[in-house]
Amino acid sequence: MQSRITKTWIAALTLALLATACSGNEQKDAGESSAAASPSATAPAAGSASASAEEAVDPLGKYDPPIEMSFGKLIDQSMKFKEGESIENNAWTKLYEEKLGIKVKFDWTVAGTEDQYFQKLNVAVASNNIPDSFMVNAQTLAKLAEAGQIEDLTPVFDKYLTPTTKELYYADGGNALRAATFDGKLMAIPNISSEIDSTSMLWVRTDWLEKLKLPEPKTMDDVYAISEAFAKQDPDGNGKADTYGLGVDKLLWDGFPGLEGFFNGFHAYPNMWVPDASGKLVSGNVQPQMKAALAKLQEMYKAGLIDKEFGIKDSAKVAESLIAGKLGLYYGQPWTPLWPMQDGKNLDPGMEWKAYPLPSVDAEPAKTQSLFPIKQYFVVKKGFKHPEALVKLANIYKSDEVANNQQLYSSKDGIAFFKYAVTAGSDPHQNLNAYKKLSAAISAKDPSGLSPSDKAGYDHILKYLNGDNVSWGNYLVFGPGSSYSIIDQYLTDKRIQYDAFFGAPTPAMTEKTAALNKLQLEAFTKIIMGEAPIDAFDKYVTDFNKLGGEQMTREVNEWYAKQGK
Repeated sequence: MQSRITKTWIAALTLALLATACSGNEQKDAGESSAAASPSATAPAAGSASASAEEAVDPLGKYDPPIEMSFGKLIDQSMKFKEGESIENNAWTKLYEEKLGIKVKFDWTVAGTEDQYFQKLNVAVASNNIPDSFMVNAQTLAKLAEAGQIEDLTPVFDKYLTPTTKELYYADGGNALRAATFDGKLMAIPNISSEIDSTSMLWVRTDWLEKLKLPEPKTMDDVYAISEAFAKQDPDGNGKADTYGLGVDKLLWDGFPGLEGFFNGFHAYPNMWVPDASGKLVSGNVQPQMKAALAKLQEMYKAGLIDKEFGIKDSAKVAESLIAGKLGLYYGQPWTPLWPMQDGKNLDPGMEWKAYPLPSVDAEPAKTQSLFPIKQYFVVKKGFKHPEALVKLANIYKSDEVANNQQLYSSKDGIAFFKYAVTAGSDPHQNLNAYKKLSAAISAKDPSGLSPSDKAGYDHILKYLNGDNVSWGNYLVFGPGSSYSIIDQYLTDKRIQYDAFFGAPTPAMTEKTAALNKLQLEAFTKIIMGEAPIDAFDKYVTDFNKLGGEQMTREVNEWYAKQGK
Protein backbone atom coordinates (compact mmCIF):
# COMPACT_ATOMS: atom_id res chain seq x y z
CA MET A 1 0.00 0.00 0.00
CA GLN A 2 1.36 3.38 -0.92
CA SER A 3 2.20 5.47 2.12
CA ARG A 4 0.91 8.76 0.74
CA ILE A 5 -0.59 9.79 4.07
CA THR A 6 2.85 10.34 5.56
CA LYS A 7 2.78 13.73 3.84
CA THR A 8 -0.04 15.00 6.06
CA TRP A 9 -0.41 16.21 9.61
CA ILE A 10 -1.85 12.84 10.51
CA ALA A 11 1.66 11.38 10.65
CA ALA A 12 2.24 13.30 13.85
CA LEU A 13 -1.23 13.02 15.34
CA THR A 14 -2.12 9.42 14.66
CA LEU A 15 0.75 7.00 14.52
CA ALA A 16 -1.55 3.99 14.75
CA LEU A 17 -3.42 5.08 11.63
CA LEU A 18 -0.16 5.60 9.79
CA ALA A 19 0.92 2.04 10.53
CA THR A 20 -2.43 0.67 9.39
CA ALA A 21 -2.37 2.58 6.14
CA CYS A 22 1.08 1.34 5.20
CA SER A 23 0.49 -2.26 6.17
CA GLY A 24 -0.79 -3.44 2.82
CA ASN A 25 -2.96 -6.52 2.51
CA GLU A 26 -1.45 -8.82 5.13
CA GLN A 27 -3.68 -11.72 6.07
CA LYS A 28 -3.49 -11.87 9.82
CA ASP A 29 -4.40 -14.19 12.66
CA ALA A 30 -5.97 -12.25 15.46
CA GLY A 31 -7.42 -12.11 18.94
CA GLU A 32 -10.76 -11.47 20.55
CA SER A 33 -10.60 -8.92 23.35
CA SER A 34 -11.44 -10.22 26.79
CA ALA A 35 -10.46 -9.48 30.35
CA ALA A 36 -7.25 -11.17 31.39
CA ALA A 37 -4.91 -11.37 34.32
CA SER A 38 -1.50 -9.86 33.73
CA PRO A 39 1.58 -12.05 33.42
CA SER A 40 2.58 -12.80 36.99
CA ALA A 41 5.33 -10.58 38.30
CA THR A 42 7.77 -12.66 40.28
CA ALA A 43 10.89 -11.53 42.12
CA PRO A 44 14.03 -11.49 39.97
CA ALA A 45 16.79 -13.93 40.67
CA ALA A 46 19.34 -13.07 43.33
CA GLY A 47 22.12 -10.93 41.95
CA SER A 48 19.98 -9.49 39.18
CA ALA A 49 20.52 -5.83 38.37
CA SER A 50 16.76 -5.36 38.69
CA ALA A 51 15.41 -4.18 41.99
CA SER A 52 14.23 -6.80 44.45
CA ALA A 53 10.52 -7.36 45.06
CA GLU A 54 10.72 -5.49 48.36
CA GLU A 55 12.64 -2.52 46.97
CA ALA A 56 10.75 0.42 45.51
CA VAL A 57 11.56 1.10 41.88
CA ASP A 58 11.34 4.22 39.75
CA PRO A 59 9.78 3.38 36.35
CA LEU A 60 11.55 6.39 34.85
CA GLY A 61 14.63 6.28 37.07
CA LYS A 62 17.90 7.43 35.53
CA TYR A 63 20.90 5.08 35.49
CA ASP A 64 23.91 6.68 37.18
CA PRO A 65 26.41 5.97 35.83
CA PRO A 66 24.75 5.66 32.41
CA ILE A 67 24.45 2.28 30.72
CA GLU A 68 24.89 1.39 27.06
CA MET A 69 22.19 -0.56 25.22
CA SER A 70 22.62 -1.76 21.65
CA PHE A 71 19.88 -2.20 19.06
CA GLY A 72 19.21 -3.31 15.51
CA LYS A 73 17.10 -0.85 13.51
CA LEU A 74 15.17 -0.63 10.27
CA ILE A 75 15.73 2.63 8.41
CA ASP A 76 12.83 2.73 6.00
CA GLN A 77 12.71 4.77 2.81
CA SER A 78 10.63 7.54 4.36
CA MET A 79 13.00 8.13 7.28
CA LYS A 80 14.88 11.42 7.02
CA PHE A 81 17.16 13.38 9.33
CA LYS A 82 17.86 17.04 9.97
CA GLU A 83 21.28 18.26 8.95
CA GLY A 84 23.88 17.05 11.44
CA GLU A 85 21.65 14.33 12.87
CA SER A 86 21.60 10.57 12.39
CA ILE A 87 19.94 7.50 13.85
CA GLU A 88 22.49 7.64 16.71
CA ASN A 89 22.30 11.41 17.21
CA ASN A 90 18.82 12.89 17.35
CA ALA A 91 16.19 14.17 19.75
CA TRP A 92 15.25 10.66 20.86
CA THR A 93 18.76 9.42 21.62
CA LYS A 94 19.39 12.63 23.56
CA LEU A 95 16.15 12.13 25.49
CA TYR A 96 17.06 8.55 26.39
CA GLU A 97 20.46 9.58 27.75
CA GLU A 98 19.34 12.76 29.51
CA LYS A 99 16.25 11.34 31.19
CA LEU A 100 17.06 7.63 31.60
CA GLY A 101 20.82 7.45 31.50
CA ILE A 102 20.63 5.02 28.56
CA LYS A 103 23.16 5.51 25.79
CA VAL A 104 21.52 4.01 22.72
CA LYS A 105 23.89 2.40 20.23
CA PHE A 106 23.18 0.45 17.06
CA ASP A 107 25.00 -2.78 16.27
CA TRP A 108 23.54 -2.57 12.80
CA THR A 109 20.87 -0.83 10.77
CA VAL A 110 19.10 -1.87 7.58
CA ALA A 111 18.18 0.78 5.02
CA GLY A 112 15.34 -0.76 3.06
CA THR A 113 12.26 -2.88 3.63
CA GLU A 114 11.02 -4.88 6.58
CA ASP A 115 11.84 -8.07 4.66
CA GLN A 116 15.45 -6.93 4.37
CA TYR A 117 15.50 -6.15 8.08
CA PHE A 118 14.42 -9.67 8.94
CA GLN A 119 16.95 -11.15 6.55
CA LYS A 120 19.68 -9.31 8.46
CA LEU A 121 18.15 -10.30 11.79
CA ASN A 122 17.97 -13.97 10.82
CA VAL A 123 21.70 -13.94 10.08
CA ALA A 124 22.40 -12.35 13.47
CA VAL A 125 20.17 -14.87 15.26
CA ALA A 126 21.78 -17.83 13.49
CA SER A 127 25.22 -16.67 14.59
CA ASN A 128 23.96 -15.81 18.10
CA ASN A 129 25.33 -12.32 17.58
CA ILE A 130 22.27 -10.25 18.44
CA PRO A 131 21.98 -6.73 19.89
CA ASP A 132 20.83 -6.08 23.46
CA SER A 133 17.35 -5.29 22.17
CA PHE A 134 15.59 -5.39 18.80
CA MET A 135 12.25 -5.72 17.03
CA VAL A 136 10.95 -9.13 15.97
CA ASN A 137 7.83 -10.57 14.37
CA ALA A 138 5.73 -13.38 15.85
CA GLN A 139 7.62 -16.15 14.07
CA THR A 140 11.06 -14.91 15.17
CA LEU A 141 9.80 -14.34 18.71
CA ALA A 142 8.67 -17.96 18.98
CA LYS A 143 12.03 -19.23 17.71
CA LEU A 144 14.06 -17.02 20.06
CA ALA A 145 11.93 -17.98 23.06
CA GLU A 146 12.29 -21.69 22.29
CA ALA A 147 16.06 -21.34 21.78
CA GLY A 148 16.52 -19.46 25.06
CA GLN A 149 18.15 -16.48 23.35
CA ILE A 150 16.02 -13.77 24.97
CA GLU A 151 15.23 -12.62 28.51
CA ASP A 152 12.10 -13.48 30.45
CA LEU A 153 10.61 -10.05 31.16
CA THR A 154 8.03 -11.29 33.65
CA PRO A 155 10.02 -10.21 36.76
CA VAL A 156 10.40 -6.62 35.56
CA PHE A 157 7.43 -5.84 33.33
CA ASP A 158 4.57 -5.02 35.71
CA LYS A 159 6.99 -3.81 38.37
CA TYR A 160 8.43 -1.05 36.18
CA LEU A 161 5.33 0.03 34.29
CA THR A 162 4.04 3.54 34.82
CA PRO A 163 0.24 3.80 35.20
CA THR A 164 0.02 5.34 31.71
CA THR A 165 2.02 2.56 30.08
CA LYS A 166 0.14 -0.12 32.01
CA GLU A 167 -3.13 1.25 30.68
CA LEU A 168 -1.73 0.97 27.16
CA TYR A 169 -0.62 -2.66 27.48
CA TYR A 170 -3.82 -3.87 29.11
CA ALA A 171 -6.23 -1.87 26.96
CA ASP A 172 -7.13 -4.98 24.95
CA GLY A 173 -7.72 -7.14 28.00
CA GLY A 174 -4.23 -8.61 27.86
CA ASN A 175 -4.38 -10.33 24.47
CA ALA A 176 -1.26 -8.61 23.15
CA LEU A 177 0.68 -9.71 26.21
CA ARG A 178 -0.66 -13.26 25.86
CA ALA A 179 0.71 -13.35 22.33
CA ALA A 180 4.16 -12.57 23.77
CA THR A 181 3.88 -15.11 26.57
CA PHE A 182 5.38 -18.62 26.31
CA ASP A 183 4.97 -21.22 29.05
CA GLY A 184 3.79 -18.50 31.41
CA LYS A 185 6.77 -16.24 30.71
CA LEU A 186 6.52 -12.82 29.09
CA MET A 187 9.28 -12.93 26.48
CA ALA A 188 8.69 -9.62 24.71
CA ILE A 189 6.93 -6.28 24.88
CA PRO A 190 4.35 -6.01 22.08
CA ASN A 191 4.18 -2.98 19.83
CA ILE A 192 0.62 -2.02 20.69
CA SER A 193 -1.51 -0.74 17.84
CA SER A 194 -5.19 -0.44 17.09
CA GLU A 195 -7.68 -3.28 16.78
CA ILE A 196 -10.26 -0.95 15.23
CA ASP A 197 -8.26 1.03 12.67
CA SER A 198 -8.36 -1.87 10.18
CA THR A 199 -12.14 -2.19 10.26
CA SER A 200 -14.03 -1.74 7.02
CA MET A 201 -16.82 0.54 5.88
CA LEU A 202 -18.64 1.27 2.64
CA TRP A 203 -17.45 4.36 0.75
CA VAL A 204 -19.82 5.87 -1.83
CA ARG A 205 -19.58 8.84 -4.22
CA THR A 206 -22.48 10.88 -2.92
CA ASP A 207 -22.40 13.43 -5.76
CA TRP A 208 -23.22 10.52 -8.08
CA LEU A 209 -25.96 9.35 -5.71
CA GLU A 210 -27.57 12.78 -5.86
CA LYS A 211 -27.16 13.07 -9.62
CA LEU A 212 -28.86 9.71 -10.22
CA LYS A 213 -31.42 10.33 -7.44
CA LEU A 214 -30.46 7.15 -5.55
CA PRO A 215 -31.11 6.49 -1.84
CA GLU A 216 -28.21 6.09 0.58
CA PRO A 217 -27.21 2.42 1.08
CA LYS A 218 -28.80 0.57 3.98
CA THR A 219 -28.99 -3.00 2.67
CA MET A 220 -26.93 -5.21 0.38
CA ASP A 221 -29.70 -4.86 -2.20
CA ASP A 222 -28.97 -1.11 -2.13
CA VAL A 223 -25.29 -1.87 -2.75
CA TYR A 224 -26.17 -3.91 -5.85
CA ALA A 225 -28.58 -1.25 -7.13
CA ILE A 226 -26.08 1.57 -6.61
CA SER A 227 -23.31 -0.46 -8.26
CA GLU A 228 -25.51 -1.11 -11.28
CA ALA A 229 -26.51 2.52 -11.59
CA PHE A 230 -22.91 3.72 -11.30
CA ALA A 231 -21.81 1.25 -13.98
CA LYS A 232 -24.68 1.72 -16.44
CA GLN A 233 -26.26 5.17 -15.99
CA ASP A 234 -23.25 7.30 -16.98
CA PRO A 235 -22.82 9.12 -13.65
CA ASP A 236 -19.87 11.16 -14.96
CA GLY A 237 -21.96 12.35 -17.91
CA ASN A 238 -19.40 11.73 -20.66
CA GLY A 239 -21.62 9.47 -22.72
CA LYS A 240 -19.28 6.50 -22.35
CA ALA A 241 -19.62 3.19 -20.49
CA ASP A 242 -16.39 3.73 -18.54
CA THR A 243 -17.45 3.81 -14.88
CA TYR A 244 -17.60 1.00 -12.33
CA GLY A 245 -19.80 0.31 -9.37
CA LEU A 246 -17.57 -1.73 -7.05
CA GLY A 247 -13.82 -1.38 -6.72
CA VAL A 248 -11.87 -4.66 -6.46
CA ASP A 249 -8.15 -5.31 -6.86
CA LYS A 250 -6.19 -8.44 -7.69
CA LEU A 251 -5.32 -9.20 -4.06
CA LEU A 252 -9.00 -9.10 -2.95
CA TRP A 253 -8.06 -8.19 0.65
CA ASP A 254 -6.61 -4.70 0.96
CA GLY A 255 -7.03 -1.50 2.94
CA PHE A 256 -8.06 0.06 -0.34
CA PRO A 257 -10.06 -1.49 -1.84
CA GLY A 258 -10.77 -4.59 0.25
CA LEU A 259 -13.59 -7.09 -0.04
CA GLU A 260 -13.65 -7.91 3.68
CA GLY A 261 -16.56 -5.52 4.21
CA PHE A 262 -18.53 -7.03 1.33
CA PHE A 263 -18.10 -10.52 2.82
CA ASN A 264 -18.94 -9.20 6.28
CA GLY A 265 -22.27 -8.10 4.83
CA PHE A 266 -22.98 -11.82 4.34
CA HIS A 267 -21.74 -12.56 7.92
CA ALA A 268 -18.60 -14.13 6.47
CA TYR A 269 -15.17 -13.41 7.99
CA PRO A 270 -12.27 -14.15 5.65
CA ASN A 271 -8.75 -14.78 6.93
CA MET A 272 -9.67 -15.01 10.60
CA TRP A 273 -10.76 -17.55 13.20
CA VAL A 274 -14.25 -17.53 14.68
CA PRO A 275 -16.08 -19.81 17.14
CA ASP A 276 -18.66 -22.17 15.68
CA ALA A 277 -21.87 -23.31 17.38
CA SER A 278 -19.97 -25.89 19.41
CA GLY A 279 -17.46 -23.37 20.71
CA LYS A 280 -14.59 -24.65 18.58
CA LEU A 281 -12.60 -22.28 16.38
CA VAL A 282 -13.02 -22.57 12.62
CA SER A 283 -11.43 -20.74 9.73
CA GLY A 284 -13.72 -18.09 8.31
CA ASN A 285 -12.33 -18.92 4.86
CA VAL A 286 -14.28 -22.15 4.51
CA GLN A 287 -17.65 -21.29 6.02
CA PRO A 288 -20.80 -21.46 3.84
CA GLN A 289 -21.38 -17.70 4.14
CA MET A 290 -18.25 -17.22 2.04
CA LYS A 291 -19.86 -19.14 -0.82
CA ALA A 292 -22.93 -16.90 -0.79
CA ALA A 293 -20.78 -13.76 -1.00
CA LEU A 294 -18.70 -15.22 -3.84
CA ALA A 295 -21.88 -16.08 -5.75
CA LYS A 296 -23.05 -12.48 -5.58
CA LEU A 297 -19.64 -11.16 -6.66
CA GLN A 298 -19.71 -13.54 -9.62
CA GLU A 299 -23.13 -12.20 -10.56
CA MET A 300 -21.94 -8.58 -10.27
CA TYR A 301 -18.83 -9.27 -12.35
CA LYS A 302 -20.88 -10.93 -15.09
CA ALA A 303 -23.21 -7.90 -15.12
CA GLY A 304 -20.28 -5.52 -15.64
CA LEU A 305 -20.50 -3.88 -12.22
CA ILE A 306 -16.86 -4.75 -11.44
CA ASP A 307 -13.86 -3.89 -13.63
CA LYS A 308 -13.33 -6.82 -16.00
CA GLU A 309 -9.56 -6.47 -15.52
CA PHE A 310 -9.52 -6.38 -11.72
CA GLY A 311 -7.53 -9.65 -11.68
CA ILE A 312 -4.44 -7.88 -13.02
CA LYS A 313 -4.82 -4.53 -11.24
CA ASP A 314 -3.26 -3.70 -7.89
CA SER A 315 -4.56 -1.08 -5.47
CA ALA A 316 -2.58 1.67 -7.18
CA LYS A 317 -4.36 0.92 -10.47
CA VAL A 318 -7.75 0.96 -8.76
CA ALA A 319 -6.74 4.26 -7.18
CA GLU A 320 -6.10 5.66 -10.65
CA SER A 321 -9.70 4.83 -11.55
CA LEU A 322 -11.01 6.61 -8.45
CA ILE A 323 -8.79 9.64 -8.98
CA ALA A 324 -9.89 9.86 -12.62
CA GLY A 325 -13.54 9.80 -11.57
CA LYS A 326 -14.36 6.32 -12.87
CA LEU A 327 -15.10 4.50 -9.59
CA GLY A 328 -18.10 5.18 -7.38
CA LEU A 329 -18.14 2.59 -4.60
CA TYR A 330 -15.68 0.47 -2.63
CA TYR A 331 -15.16 -1.14 0.75
CA GLY A 332 -12.14 0.17 2.60
CA GLN A 333 -10.48 1.27 5.82
CA PRO A 334 -10.96 4.64 7.53
CA TRP A 335 -7.78 6.31 6.22
CA THR A 336 -8.63 6.03 2.52
CA PRO A 337 -9.85 9.66 2.15
CA LEU A 338 -6.20 10.67 2.63
CA TRP A 339 -5.22 8.46 -0.30
CA PRO A 340 -6.48 8.06 -2.93
CA MET A 341 -9.60 10.17 -2.40
CA GLN A 342 -7.77 13.42 -1.74
CA ASP A 343 -5.95 13.16 -5.07
CA GLY A 344 -9.31 12.78 -6.81
CA LYS A 345 -10.72 15.80 -5.01
CA ASN A 346 -7.71 17.84 -6.05
CA LEU A 347 -8.51 17.10 -9.71
CA ASP A 348 -12.30 17.38 -9.40
CA PRO A 349 -13.51 19.73 -6.62
CA GLY A 350 -17.05 18.51 -7.24
CA MET A 351 -16.18 14.95 -6.18
CA GLU A 352 -17.85 13.98 -2.89
CA TRP A 353 -17.56 10.75 -0.89
CA LYS A 354 -19.12 9.51 2.32
CA ALA A 355 -18.60 6.53 4.62
CA TYR A 356 -21.49 4.25 5.60
CA PRO A 357 -21.73 1.37 8.10
CA LEU A 358 -21.59 -2.04 6.45
CA PRO A 359 -24.98 -2.98 4.95
CA SER A 360 -26.30 -6.48 5.70
CA VAL A 361 -27.78 -9.14 3.46
CA ASP A 362 -30.58 -9.77 5.96
CA ALA A 363 -32.18 -8.41 9.13
CA GLU A 364 -29.11 -9.21 11.24
CA PRO A 365 -26.77 -6.18 11.36
CA ALA A 366 -23.43 -6.77 9.68
CA LYS A 367 -20.33 -6.83 11.85
CA THR A 368 -17.06 -5.52 10.55
CA GLN A 369 -14.11 -7.81 11.19
CA SER A 370 -11.09 -6.71 13.19
CA LEU A 371 -7.76 -8.44 12.80
CA PHE A 372 -5.22 -8.85 15.58
CA PRO A 373 -3.05 -5.73 15.16
CA ILE A 374 0.15 -6.83 16.88
CA LYS A 375 2.80 -7.58 14.26
CA GLN A 376 5.94 -6.44 16.05
CA TYR A 377 7.52 -7.18 19.43
CA PHE A 378 10.55 -5.85 21.28
CA VAL A 379 12.87 -8.32 23.00
CA VAL A 380 15.97 -8.26 25.23
CA LYS A 381 18.99 -10.48 24.64
CA LYS A 382 19.51 -13.25 27.16
CA GLY A 383 22.06 -12.15 29.76
CA PHE A 384 21.66 -8.39 29.32
CA LYS A 385 22.12 -6.97 32.81
CA HIS A 386 19.29 -4.47 32.69
CA PRO A 387 16.19 -6.06 31.11
CA GLU A 388 14.06 -3.47 32.89
CA ALA A 389 15.65 -0.82 30.66
CA LEU A 390 13.34 -1.88 27.82
CA VAL A 391 10.33 -1.21 30.06
CA LYS A 392 11.73 2.21 30.94
CA LEU A 393 12.13 3.00 27.25
CA ALA A 394 8.52 2.01 26.70
CA ASN A 395 7.48 4.21 29.64
CA ILE A 396 9.17 7.31 28.31
CA TYR A 397 7.62 6.74 24.87
CA LYS A 398 4.20 7.15 26.52
CA SER A 399 5.23 9.87 28.99
CA ASP A 400 3.67 13.33 29.14
CA GLU A 401 7.06 14.79 28.30
CA VAL A 402 7.02 13.04 24.93
CA ALA A 403 3.32 13.65 24.31
CA ASN A 404 3.75 17.41 24.76
CA ASN A 405 6.95 17.72 22.70
CA GLN A 406 6.23 18.18 19.01
CA GLN A 407 9.98 17.95 18.30
CA LEU A 408 9.74 14.24 19.07
CA TYR A 409 6.94 13.66 16.55
CA SER A 410 7.40 15.56 13.31
CA SER A 411 8.72 18.74 11.74
CA LYS A 412 6.84 21.28 9.69
CA ASP A 413 8.60 20.03 6.56
CA GLY A 414 7.44 16.45 7.10
CA ILE A 415 10.35 14.76 8.89
CA ALA A 416 8.86 11.98 11.03
CA PHE A 417 10.95 12.19 14.20
CA PHE A 418 8.88 9.52 15.96
CA LYS A 419 10.43 6.87 13.72
CA TYR A 420 13.75 7.30 15.55
CA ALA A 421 12.36 5.79 18.76
CA VAL A 422 13.62 2.31 19.65
CA THR A 423 10.25 1.24 21.09
CA ALA A 424 6.74 2.10 20.01
CA GLY A 425 3.13 1.62 21.00
CA SER A 426 -0.06 3.55 20.44
CA ASP A 427 -3.31 3.75 22.34
CA PRO A 428 -5.58 1.33 20.42
CA HIS A 429 -8.28 4.02 20.39
CA GLN A 430 -5.92 6.93 19.71
CA ASN A 431 -7.48 7.80 16.37
CA LEU A 432 -11.01 7.39 17.67
CA ASN A 433 -10.24 9.68 20.59
CA ALA A 434 -8.71 12.21 18.19
CA TYR A 435 -11.95 12.17 16.20
CA LYS A 436 -14.01 12.78 19.34
CA LYS A 437 -11.83 15.67 20.47
CA LEU A 438 -11.63 17.29 17.06
CA SER A 439 -15.34 16.90 16.34
CA ALA A 440 -16.21 18.43 19.70
CA ALA A 441 -13.82 21.33 19.16
CA ILE A 442 -15.19 21.95 15.66
CA SER A 443 -18.80 21.88 16.87
CA ALA A 444 -17.97 24.25 19.72
CA LYS A 445 -15.63 26.35 17.55
CA ASP A 446 -13.24 26.20 20.48
CA PRO A 447 -9.85 24.45 20.19
CA SER A 448 -8.55 25.74 23.52
CA GLY A 449 -8.56 22.30 25.18
CA LEU A 450 -6.62 20.54 22.42
CA SER A 451 -3.03 19.32 22.67
CA PRO A 452 -0.51 20.82 20.19
CA SER A 453 -0.78 17.84 17.84
CA ASP A 454 -4.58 17.81 18.03
CA LYS A 455 -4.60 21.55 17.40
CA ALA A 456 -2.63 20.96 14.20
CA GLY A 457 -5.37 18.58 13.06
CA TYR A 458 -8.05 21.08 14.04
CA ASP A 459 -6.35 23.79 11.97
CA HIS A 460 -6.27 21.56 8.88
CA ILE A 461 -9.95 20.68 9.20
CA LEU A 462 -10.79 24.34 9.73
CA LYS A 463 -9.02 25.12 6.47
CA TYR A 464 -11.38 22.77 4.65
CA LEU A 465 -14.43 24.26 6.33
CA ASN A 466 -13.19 27.64 5.17
CA GLY A 467 -12.98 26.45 1.57
CA ASP A 468 -9.51 24.88 1.24
CA ASN A 469 -10.07 21.46 -0.37
CA VAL A 470 -6.51 20.32 0.36
CA SER A 471 -7.72 19.33 3.84
CA TRP A 472 -10.92 17.62 2.65
CA GLY A 473 -9.51 14.13 3.29
CA ASN A 474 -8.66 15.02 6.88
CA TYR A 475 -12.24 16.15 7.40
CA LEU A 476 -13.60 12.85 6.04
CA VAL A 477 -11.44 10.94 8.53
CA PHE A 478 -11.82 13.04 11.69
CA GLY A 479 -14.58 15.56 11.17
CA PRO A 480 -18.25 15.21 12.14
CA GLY A 481 -19.85 12.35 10.17
CA SER A 482 -16.40 11.02 9.24
CA SER A 483 -15.04 7.49 9.02
CA TYR A 484 -14.26 7.49 12.73
CA SER A 485 -17.86 8.37 13.49
CA ILE A 486 -18.68 5.04 11.81
CA ILE A 487 -16.15 3.22 14.00
CA ASP A 488 -17.59 4.93 17.06
CA GLN A 489 -20.99 3.65 15.98
CA TYR A 490 -19.60 0.13 15.48
CA LEU A 491 -18.29 0.09 19.04
CA THR A 492 -21.49 1.47 20.52
CA ASP A 493 -23.62 -1.09 18.67
CA LYS A 494 -21.12 -3.94 19.29
CA ARG A 495 -20.75 -4.51 15.58
CA ILE A 496 -17.13 -5.63 15.51
CA GLN A 497 -16.16 -9.28 15.05
CA TYR A 498 -12.78 -9.82 16.68
CA ASP A 499 -10.55 -12.67 15.63
CA ALA A 500 -10.44 -15.40 18.24
CA PHE A 501 -6.86 -16.47 17.58
CA PHE A 502 -4.02 -14.22 18.72
CA GLY A 503 -1.24 -16.66 19.53
CA ALA A 504 2.14 -17.19 17.91
CA PRO A 505 1.95 -18.91 14.50
CA THR A 506 1.38 -22.64 14.90
CA PRO A 507 3.69 -25.10 13.09
CA ALA A 508 1.11 -25.59 10.35
CA MET A 509 0.70 -21.83 9.92
CA THR A 510 4.43 -21.36 9.53
CA GLU A 511 4.63 -24.13 6.96
CA LYS A 512 1.31 -23.92 5.12
CA THR A 513 -0.04 -20.35 5.20
CA ALA A 514 1.66 -19.17 2.00
CA ALA A 515 0.35 -22.14 0.02
CA LEU A 516 -3.17 -21.78 1.44
CA ASN A 517 -3.23 -18.06 0.66
CA LYS A 518 -2.25 -18.82 -2.93
CA LEU A 519 -4.92 -21.53 -3.15
CA GLN A 520 -7.55 -19.12 -1.87
CA LEU A 521 -6.61 -16.26 -4.18
CA GLU A 522 -6.65 -18.45 -7.28
CA ALA A 523 -9.93 -20.19 -6.39
CA PHE A 524 -11.79 -17.02 -5.39
CA THR A 525 -10.57 -15.01 -8.38
CA LYS A 526 -11.69 -17.71 -10.82
CA ILE A 527 -15.09 -17.94 -9.14
CA ILE A 528 -15.65 -14.17 -9.20
CA MET A 529 -14.63 -13.95 -12.86
CA GLY A 530 -16.88 -16.89 -13.79
CA GLU A 531 -13.95 -19.03 -14.91
CA ALA A 532 -15.09 -21.58 -12.30
CA PRO A 533 -18.64 -22.37 -11.15
CA ILE A 534 -19.70 -21.35 -7.67
CA ASP A 535 -19.55 -25.00 -6.60
CA ALA A 536 -15.79 -24.77 -7.08
CA PHE A 537 -15.88 -23.32 -3.58
CA ASP A 538 -16.65 -26.80 -2.26
CA LYS A 539 -13.49 -28.16 -3.89
CA TYR A 540 -11.55 -25.23 -2.43
CA VAL A 541 -12.76 -26.22 1.05
CA THR A 542 -11.64 -29.82 0.49
CA ASP A 543 -8.24 -28.71 -0.82
CA PHE A 544 -7.86 -26.21 2.03
CA ASN A 545 -8.32 -28.91 4.63
CA LYS A 546 -6.14 -31.42 2.78
CA LEU A 547 -3.25 -29.00 2.23
CA GLY A 548 -2.90 -27.90 5.83
CA GLY A 549 -6.14 -26.28 6.93
CA GLU A 550 -7.28 -29.29 8.94
CA GLN A 551 -3.95 -29.50 10.77
CA MET A 552 -3.99 -25.75 11.33
CA THR A 553 -7.51 -25.92 12.78
CA ARG A 554 -6.46 -28.67 15.15
CA GLU A 555 -3.45 -26.69 16.37
CA VAL A 556 -5.48 -23.50 16.78
CA ASN A 557 -8.03 -25.33 18.92
CA GLU A 558 -5.27 -26.87 21.03
CA TRP A 559 -4.07 -23.33 21.69
CA TYR A 560 -7.64 -22.11 22.29
CA ALA A 561 -8.28 -24.82 24.88
CA LYS A 562 -5.37 -23.48 26.94
CA GLN A 563 -6.79 -19.97 27.05
CA GLY A 564 -9.48 -20.87 29.58
CA LYS A 565 -12.28 -19.87 27.25
